[in-house]
Amino acid sequence: MGNEVQNTKNGEIKMDKHPKLNEAMAEIQRGSNEIIGLDYIENLVNRYLNTGERFTIKAGFDPTAPDLHLGHTVLLQKLKTFQKYGATVQFLIGDFTAQIGDPTGKSATRKMLTPEEVAQNAETYKEQVFKILDKDNTEVVFNSEWLNALGAAGIVELTTTYTVARMLERDDFEKRYKAQTPIAISEFIYPLLQGYDSVALKCDIEIGGTDQKFNLLMGRQLQKTYGVGKEQSVIMMPLLVGLDGINKMSKSLGNYIGITEDPNTIFAKVLSISDELMWDWYELLSDKSIEEINKLKEEVKNGLNPKIAKEALAIEIVDKFHGKGEGVKAKEHFDKVHKQGKIPDNIPEFELDAQNIVDALVNTKLASSKSEARRHIKGGAVKINQEKISDQNIELKSGEEYILQIGKRKFAKVKVK
Repeated sequence: MGNEVQNTKNGEIKMDKHPKLNEAMAEIQRGSNEIIGLDYIENLVNRYLNTGERFTIKAGFDPTAPDLHLGHTVLLQKLKTFQKYGATVQFLIGDFTAQIGDPTGKSATRKMLTPEEVAQNAETYKEQVFKILDKDNTEVVFNSEWLNALGAAGIVELTTTYTVARMLERDDFEKRYKAQTPIAISEFIYPLLQGYDSVALKCDIEIGGTDQKFNLLMGRQLQKTYGVGKEQSVIMMPLLVGLDGINKMSKSLGNYIGITEDPNTIFAKVLSISDELMWDWYELLSDKSIEEINKLKEEVKNGLNPKIAKEALAIEIVDKFHGKGEGVKAKEHFDKVHKQGKIPDNIPEFELDAQNIVDALVNTKLASSKSEARRHIKGGAVKINQEKISDQNIELKSGEEYILQIGKRKFAKVKVK
């Protein structure tokens, strides 16, 4: 293994550089926004390549909603890369902290969730993450395990490690304080609790979005304060821009793709993003190498239709969450409906009483409300039997069958009693 040199800061041992180290580090740094403690990460990876000794990387997810979307998978993709190069992933479900709510980026105090809501959401997270992560090198942990044990005395002691003045240096707190918007004491405690997770797990690395920098650095600071014997390295990944091409992907903004959505919907949504945004998604979501992506970029630059590159990305994403081959099926469905103007196979069927078209759109779940149904009709997005309609007062008659359609993706077959 060559000459070894002790690095006393984190107690790691440096050794001769492995031939594959540069390749590994390039893949690890791909797409990242900022890395603190890169040398330590390099030493951990090099040690694994030379000796097979694994290390730990933590990522925390508060189960505040039941399903993950592609924005969450940016971190999961990076965790998968780390598993390839020696990391055991500590997939932290913040069942304790979710009941408080992360104040990051919020202009008001978040509503606290019930333990039942958190537990239900946490179960869906456990099922979904292994669509990407290697189960054998993943530990699913819940921070209620040590935060409940910390107790009132331990939490009071934890609050002595940081000052109110330092908390108010945080951008979102500072803005709210200056605007005289209320800040709950629990919101000051949240970053301390997240930081304490790193103390309890003794992780080597923590990963999060760029908006999490304050909380991630808190873990690094508290490991030092509590004498863990290391200071975790921190990797910050950019926030995935959503379908609108402007804002970060978010369920509340409606610009998201849920990983449990059906293959046809995922495929069509990916195809709806801009050509420019497509390359960011390739870098953050694809398993293709940087070399493969650069080659594809060059082909597009030299005349390849960017839609072909986008279709390849859509197929890959569908396959990842629904199984190999499903992406091609989704493409065939898309081509049939969009290019040829045909009605897709296996559309949902409903048996309804005679009723107004507005009610029918709601009862077939093509629209979530009557006002949304009217808005779609007014906008020219609704078709009956492939004929566009503009009259909100159309009645579906007894004994008839209809194909209802909103836009290019939503269909329902209706048999009227």
